[in-house]
Amino acid sequence: MRGISFSRMDNWERVLNLLPRLRRWIGDRVSTSTAAEADELALLRSVAAGIHGVEALFSGNGQLRWISPSVERLTERLPALYLSADDALAMLVHSSDLAYCRRTMSEVLATGEGRDFELRLLRDDGKINWVACHWRALRDAHGGVLGVRMSAEDIQARKETEYTLLETVAELRRAQALREHYLKRSNDERHRLSALLNVIRLGILFIDRDHRVLYYNSAMLKLWSYPQGENLIGVRDVVLQNTIAPLLVAPEDYFAHVESVIRRPQVSEPYEFHFKDGRIVTDISAVVEGDLDGRGIGRVWIYEDVTEQRQVAEQLVALAERDPLTNLFNRRRFHEELDRLLADAERRQSTVGLLSFDLDGFKPINDRFGHLAGDQVLVGLAESLRRVVRRNEMFFRLGGDEFAVLMPDASTDALSELATRLLEGVSALQFNFAGQDARVTTSIGAACFPLHAHDVESLMASADRAMYRSKKAGRNRWTLADG
Repeated sequence: MRGISFSRMDNWERVLNLLPRLRRWIGDRVSTSTAAEADELALLRSVAAGIHGVEALFSGNGQLRWISPSVERLTERLPALYLSADDALAMLVHSSDLAYCRRTMSEVLATGEGRDFELRLLRDDGKINWVACHWRALRDAHGGVLGVRMSAEDIQARKETEYTLLETVAELRRAQALREHYLKRSNDERHRLSALLNVIRLGILFIDRDHRVLYYNSAMLKLWSYPQGENLIGVRDVVLQNTIAPLLVAPEDYFAHVESVIRRPQVSEPYEFHFKDGRIVTDISAVVEGDLDGRGIGRVWIYEDVTEQRQVAEQLVALAERDPLTNLFNRRRFHEELDRLLADAERRQSTVGLLSFDLDGFKPINDRFGHLAGDQVLVGLAESLRRVVRRNEMFFRLGGDEFAVLMPDASTDALSELATRLLEGVSALQFNFAGQDARVTTSIGAACFPLHAHDVESLMASADRAMYRSKKAGRNRWTLADG
């Protein structure tokens, strides 16, 4: 040993390669050791005890020859247990890595080339400790392979960190997969909803909290006369108003309605507005509530074109209230208006005038020229007298050739003036059937509420009696009812 200075060794491999020589030297010279040699031996033991990882030497047949004291820290077993074991490698290495470890040791002994890999050391309590192993061949002075040296570094903390990262990555991937799954479902649902909203006839417009368009359907574009390919996403509501204003009959009224709706959180009542092209549209609006802070995330507007509905309703009203031949108000509407006017006159202490009349000479035309000729007379009379009857006066066909006119706020002078107009209008009518001229006149009876009667029935009776007096007096005249 003299001449060998361990203080000048620059790596652990040189120390470990000298261990066999050291043992032989100690065995031959124990009895003659000097104080200096004892110091060097103590230094060597101190170095071996200070190894942080695990160092082990295996013979050519795989027998453990030496293992560093640090193995106790990683496995909680004394080095002596490994040195006395028949199969130290099986005691040291986890069963999952044992076969690979033996195969690697054999390859190093056979080829002399080193191997590096990670494996699990088996602890005495059944747990494991990951290490990074470096397997290197031990050679003699001639380069022959004598055994294998294993150097292991403790990487348990790194492995735990890796496992934590792997679990985090796996959790993130699961979350990403779940998010993609729900995103796909959400997109599918959105496409289905969009397809549904695009085929309904209601126009739908969603405005977000920043007063910008977030969604609209095809019906909304058509209703507001936008091209079907128009992109309104992100457009402010004031820009929309400027665009649609020229289309509306009363844009100021409509925009005032919009402002009043926006100021209220409640669902709005249906509001009807008119387009210049004759269309009639209603809207209804509601705030779309948010999930988190309770604030609305925007407002939805729903538009419906009710033009056809209004036309149908008007037609139904016309069928119920108007005579199909002359388009004058019918007997049903006459009674409704007479009740209403008399109730209003009684409340206001005013008057209502009634003129009842039929046609003189109408039956001979019907009998001689047929019902089509009679219908022509009735239609011609209705068209002519419409120009005679004023806006505040209501003209009715009660049936056959019977007609009536109601006049609110009537006086006897006004009734006289109206009766004269009717007489002149009817007398001016001329017809020709089968090359023969035909004419009709009228006999009129006039009565006034409350001068001549105090209720509906008595007023009608008074007007009828006056009309028959006109007929008895020679026809083509009018007569005022008795007081």
